[in-house]
Amino acid sequence: MTGQELRALILSTLALAAAAALPALGSSYWLTMGVTIAMYTVLATSWALFSGPTHYISLATAAFFGVGTYTTAIGIELLPYWTLLPIAAALGAVMAALVGFATLRLSGVYFVIFTLGLAEFVRQIITWVQNLTGQKGLYVLTDLTEKHIYWQLLGLAALVYLAGWLIARSRLGFALRIIGDDEEVARHVGIDTALAKIVLFMVPGAVAAVAGAMLAPRYIYIEPSLAFTPMLSFQVVIMALLGGTGRLWGAVVGVIPFTLLWEAISASFPNQTTLLLGVAFLVIVYLLPRGFVGLLEDARRRLGGGGW
Repeated sequence: MTGQELRALILSTLALAAAAALPALGSSYWLTMGVTIAMYTVLATSWALFSGPTHYISLATAAFFGVGTYTTAIGIELLPYWTLLPIAAALGAVMAALVGFATLRLSGVYFVIFTLGLAEFVRQIITWVQNLTGQKGLYVLTDLTEKHIYWQLLGLAALVYLAGWLIARSRLGFALRIIGDDEEVARHVGIDTALAKIVLFMVPGAVAAVAGAMLAPRYIYIEPSLAFTPMLSFQVVIMALLGGTGRLWGAVVGVIPFTLLWEAISASFPNQTTLLLGVAFLVIVYLLPRGFVGLLEDARRRLGGGGW
């Protein structure tokens, strides 16, 4: 481990410890905001693990998240809560593999459209099944409190960062960077581009499903429109792009300010959130194509600081 990596590890550990102490403040508002920020940190970082190096924009987060939410909702009466988390991870990974096998041979707008429709497709299936049974929603009643959910999400965030660090230094990470630069070149040098993309796509699928499973007790009452909301997918993409996908920590830089800003916007303009979300996406794409990370790296380069 280099000195730079050791410093990054120490700083990450200190940041995680500071974040874990949030419930000690005794503020229910900031704990609620902490849960939301932790959730989006997990989702945006795992999204960036795949979309960052490959440049494929996935809008499937809500589909995986909803599958995890329903895993807890359906299984909580049958199995211990802690066994439902690995089950959700497995379901999310399998679902991502199936979606990847069907779509990752596509590129550009076709992949975006398919992943956008995936959450709605699954939502309609669950709605149809519930209408057949006459059951509109499911209750999730546990002893878990807000702080328990928060600590679980922090632990999941740490695992995602560790996975990202390992992937970046693996042959898979190297292959994906080549794919992101030029997929045709990657094929010509012998990289199985489809397999590499599918394997990495399984990571955000599993992570989003586990996050959904963890958050189900927070919602208490689960219904398809809540579990599979498309707004979640768009918010994750915007936060990741705002922070910048060039660095593993970039998602956090986008998640924290955007979550706080979006909380204020939602309170002041509750009927215009979808419009404002679209405006935010356009502003980020055109004015901050590399996110805050790109701005920081450009500033460092101008100051003669070199690479990070």
